[in-house]
This record gives sequence, structure tokens and C-alpha cells, in this order.
Amino acid sequence: MIIELSGIQKAYKHNVVLKNVSLTAKEGSCVGILGGNGCGKSTLLTILAGVQKADGGTFSCDGADLLTNTALRNTLLGYVPQDNPLIEELNAWDNLRMWYDSKTLKRELDQGVLAMLDIGSFLKVPVHKMSGGMKKRLSIGCAVAAKPKILLLDEPSSALDLVCKEKIYNYFETYKGEGGILLMATHDLQEISLCDQCYLLKDGMLTPYVYDGDIHRLAGSLS
Repeated sequence: MIIELSGIQKAYKHNVVLKNVSLTAKEGSCVGILGGNGCGKSTLLTILAGVQKADGGTFSCDGADLLTNTALRNTLLGYVPQDNPLIEELNAWDNLRMWYDSKTLKRELDQGVLAMLDIGSFLKVPVHKMSGGMKKRLSIGCAVAAKPKILLLDEPSSALDLVCKEKIYNYFETYKGEGGILLMATHDLQEISLCDQCYLLKDGMLTPYVYDGDIHRLAGSLS
């Protein structure tokens, strides 16, 4: 499986956010989109997820355009936004039941992805009482209910503690090992280390970037 972004464009009146953004990723890989705040990373992911429309370009999987084929996109793709997408008044179990049937949910909590994310430890906790790490793990658990082959992640471990990050990163490695494709918007050094290839998004343009551990060079590239 190969995904390809080709010529993605987006502007808000005279503010051009994305200029002919293109990249290619193959199964079993993690691609990092690096950039400072407000550079357009979240805009790009919302377009790929179908939340908003692009002004031009294609997002294809093995030749099928996911921007126009909504049914195929919903089958292949999961999306974890930066903001909390959960229903605050419900607990973890009730949020999960919106995505999983009862039998599958119990199986995943016992030995699947939800067990790996340790969601079983806070099933009865209302979302509004959860820590940031709990919310993020639950958001990921909901997003992968349909076993998507492509997972879009907007700064997935931002402001989380090390224990929570480890659980999430372990799952990402497993996801890659099963042939999934991760497309991650980030400026977190630990997340960058998970990526097989990186791109720099700046002034609306996407260019390949090789992170060599030099944080000063990276910071200079982002500024």
C-alpha cells in the first residue's frame, strides 16, 4: 500500500496556507510533518481527514483519490486531532461503545489495542475528569476501532508525561509493524525519532528534511 499527496492547496482569502504540498509514504512507515505553530500542519491533516476541503490536489491510496471517495477514506483512515474529540459527559466505556460493538470492545480491552493503551484502567472515569494522557489514549483507541490502514495524528503526545508517551509510542511501533501508515504533525523531538522520514512545512511549502539530532539546526529551519 502506498499513499500519495499531490499538489494539495489551501488558502483563506488572501492567506495561502498550503502551496502544492506533495509527499509519498509506504506501508509500515511513519512520516513526520515538522513545523512551527500556525504553519499549516493541522490544516493539512483536517483536509486529509475530510474535515475541510482543499482548493486543489489529490490524496490517493494505491491510485484511488481519498479526497473524493468518502466511503473508501472512512474505511482506510483514522484521525486523532490535537483538540479533544471525545464526549465530555460520558465515561471511557461509553465513548468506546460509540465505535465498538460489545464483543469486540471486550476483546480489545483484554488483549488488543485498548489493552496496549491501558484504557481498561479508567473505563468508568468521565472524560471531563480525565488527565490529558487518558484523553489522548482514549482518542487513539476510538480512532483505530475500524482497524484503519492510515492514521493521521496531530501532535499526539503533546504535554503528556513519559509513562503515557511510552504507551502511545509502543502502540505506534506495533501499528507500523502491522503495515500501517502513520502521518504525524509534530515538533516534538521524541515523536520525530519515531519517524522514518520527515518533511518541513514552512511558508506553505513542504520540503524533505533529515533530522540528524541537531536541535539548533532544526530550530533554525523552523524559524
